[in-house]
This record gives sequence, structure tokens and C-alpha cells, in this order.
Amino acid sequence: MIRRGQGRRVSLTAARLLVAVQLAIVVVTLALMAVWSFVDAWPWPQLAPASWSLRGYAVVFSGSSDGWPSLALSVGIGAASSLVATVAGAMGARALCCREWRGKAVFRFATMLPFLIPGTVFAMGVQVAFIRMGLARTVPGVVLAHAIVALPYASALMADVVRAQGTRLDDAARVLGAGRLATLFQVTIPSLAPGLLSALSMGFIISCSQYFLTLLVGGGKVRTFALAMFPYVAGGDRTIAAAYGVVFMAVTLAVFCVFRLLLRRLSWNVDDAVLYE
Repeated sequence: MIRRGQGRRVSLTAARLLVAVQLAIVVVTLALMAVWSFVDAWPWPQLAPASWSLRGYAVVFSGSSDGWPSLALSVGIGAASSLVATVAGAMGARALCCREWRGKAVFRFATMLPFLIPGTVFAMGVQVAFIRMGLARTVPGVVLAHAIVALPYASALMADVVRAQGTRLDDAARVLGAGRLATLFQVTIPSLAPGLLSALSMGFIISCSQYFLTLLVGGGKVRTFALAMFPYVAGGDRTIAAAYGVVFMAVTLAVFCVFRLLLRRLSWNVDDAVLYE
């Protein structure tokens, strides 16, 4: 018993140490990016920047750049694609976890296909299909493409919540006389709020970070924030690239807060919501 208890303590300590190391790496990386966004010159091998500047943010938000328009377009596309993926993922999770039907295994495998297919192959296939459908170089086409990529994540997140909740609350509501719509909006959706918040946030992040897929499907006509940022990343201008990164993080956090506020305003209990990554 002593050895078993010691082993558990060692495992717990190792787990905490691993989490602390991972957290430190993330914090240091984000801190360095925030510092670089204000740097004008940082020659090697100096440990501190030689001069500071707001050049990065001036470029991002200048009238001659695509900063503001691309940012607004990215937020709109990210919100729309995450909503589509979350709704589809929630419906698919309900069908997979709460119903028995023929072809269930095939459907579950189909929802995971974007995980299995290489991103380049998937983007090229989607581009060809959307050209034939007339969705190429359009905002709805980019929204649909991003939603397809985010769907496996939304399905996986919603499946865990749906499997834990089951249908007992829905059945109780129907027994007490609630209609289908009342059960959906007053019982089903509120009970799935943690998964909905996680899926919406994950879908938004995935959408805003898409570069190659947006470039192919949008054909250069749909210029998102990632497309505006990439030339500075590829060109090695760390100050402007870091400024774009800081703005991207701030917008993502703001959108997450909006999602959470909307759920709270609708009297949904999201205090225990957890973001799955």
C-alpha cells in the first residue's frame, strides 16, 4: 500500500511538472511575441532590444494595409464557420451517441475524414469541387470550407458532452408536457452549453488560422487576417508579424468572451465550461 501510494504521488508530481513546463513554454512564447511587436531593433547578441517602436501596429491598422478590413472579414467568417460546424457537430453527436441506426460506424468515420486527409490534398480537392459549384472566390465558399475543417473538432467535443448528458433531461421534459421546441431551447441546448462554448471557440480559432485553404478557395479575392499576416512572416519582419499575432490573440480572446457572455445572457450555466484543445 505504501509503494502504491508513493507511486501515485510520483505520478501526480510528474504530471504537475509536465503541465508546468508546457505552460511555461506557452507563456514565454507569447511574452516574446508581445515584446517583439514593440521592438524596432534587437541586434544579436544583445539580451534586450536596442530600441522600441509602434511600427508594427501602425502597419496593421494603417489605412493603406488590409489590417482592419481583413480583421473584420476574419471575425465574420470565423463566427459563421464555427456556428455551422458546431450545429452540425452537435446534431451528429446526438445521432451517434443517442440513437442506433444502420450505417452509424460509416457516418462516424466520415466525420473524421478531414483529420485523416493531408491538408494540402484536402484544400486542392475542395477548390476543384467549389469551382464546379460556383463557390470558389466567394465568402460563403470560404465559410463552408472552414466549417468542414472545424467539423471533426466540433463533433469530438460535442460527443463527449452529449455522451455524458444522455437524453434523460429531454425525456423528463417531454414527460412533463414540454413540446419539441421548448425541450430543445430550454433543456437540450442549455445542458450542452459547455460543449457548445468549446466547439464555437475551437471552430473560430481554426477558421482564423487557415491560410492555405483560404488562399485556394478564396483565390486571393477573399483576404482574411491570416493572408494579410503571412507576407510579413515569410519575409522575416518579426515586428509586424508579432503585431499581427498579438492582435489575433486579442481578437480571439474577445470573441471567446462574447460567446460566453451570450450563453450567460440566455441563462445558460457555463461556469464549468472547459476548452478542449
